[in-house]
Amino acid sequence: MRLQNVDLRPVEHALLSETRLGGLVVLGGEVSPSMLVHLQTHGAVVFPEGPDSPVDVYRAHLYTGSELYAGLDGPGGYAATVDSRAYEWGRDARLADDAYASLLKAIHDDSVNDALDEWVAGRRVVGIMGGHAQPRGSGAYAATARTGRALAAAGLLVATGGGPGAMEAANLGAVAPSVDALDEAFERLSPVPTFLPDVGAWARLAFDVLGSFGPRVSPAPVADAGAAEPQPRSLGVPTWFYGHEPPNVFAEGIAKYFSNAVREDGLLARSNAGVLVMPGAAGTVQEVFQLATRLYYAPEGVTPPPLVLVGVDHWVETLPVWPLLRAMAQGRGMDAVVHLVDDADEAVALVTDG
Repeated sequence: MRLQNVDLRPVEHALLSETRLGGLVVLGGEVSPSMLVHLQTHGAVVFPEGPDSPVDVYRAHLYTGSELYAGLDGPGGYAATVDSRAYEWGRDARLADDAYASLLKAIHDDSVNDALDEWVAGRRVVGIMGGHAQPRGSGAYAATARTGRALAAAGLLVATGGGPGAMEAANLGAVAPSVDALDEAFERLSPVPTFLPDVGAWARLAFDVLGSFGPRVSPAPVADAGAAEPQPRSLGVPTWFYGHEPPNVFAEGIAKYFSNAVREDGLLARSNAGVLVMPGAAGTVQEVFQLATRLYYAPEGVTPPPLVLVGVDHWVETLPVWPLLRAMAQGRGMDAVVHLVDDADEAVALVTDG
């Protein structure tokens, strides 16, 4: 049996009477000193809290923007937040060869995986990929946000890499309660176009805009919240591997990982309704071909979800990804599901008609 992030104090009396505890693994949670001794004496394995870890490595739910940016308004600013401290801990060179620290990071990422599976269960998820350099106030930012809104309006859960730029735009569009609210958000966000040089100013303005949208969905699994709970529309899947990409706050649930490889594979694997790829650079290209590999080796007879590149000039001329993608698709099952479009409405139709 595995008990993850559970408060054992209410059932302590019952557990103290049990002596056959071999095979029980307790991951974090609340355990009194006497209970800890009893568990270990009778064969249970207890994983303690990570030393100096700024996050709960055994967490049971996704993060929220408020949780990751806790401390932002204090004297330390962004550097004092959970997000910044987790990045520094994850990249600490002194822990690079520390097997225990590596184990804790792996447990954390596995815990986030479990929480993410619960959060997206039963939903059609569409991934929107794109570069972090797309500034607020630009036409490209607005177009990506409107695409996110159209997908959410069609009942899809919009998932992004959870960072700034195109990722923030898509998450923003997905949670905006109306077209008017989205247009107003564009105007309010434009004075701070990027997260550089001041992450704090960038995040604070986003929190102000988000607050004007009203109550949001809980990061706990929808099934736990009752039938009346609204369905989530916006998911972010960022990583602490890239410290220069702070999380955007418009995702209702944030699955943040220490391992970028686990994060990217998990995001693409859960995009069961398809993936739209906005113009981006190296990271976006990597994601395109990571997904292309999945499509290339899809079992015969299985129709994979569509991969839609948006922006003909960008994907043919600026970064000629499309010719290589088409060459890979020839004679494969993926041939019918890779697309290049200029019009975002066409891209939306390709994933919402499924």
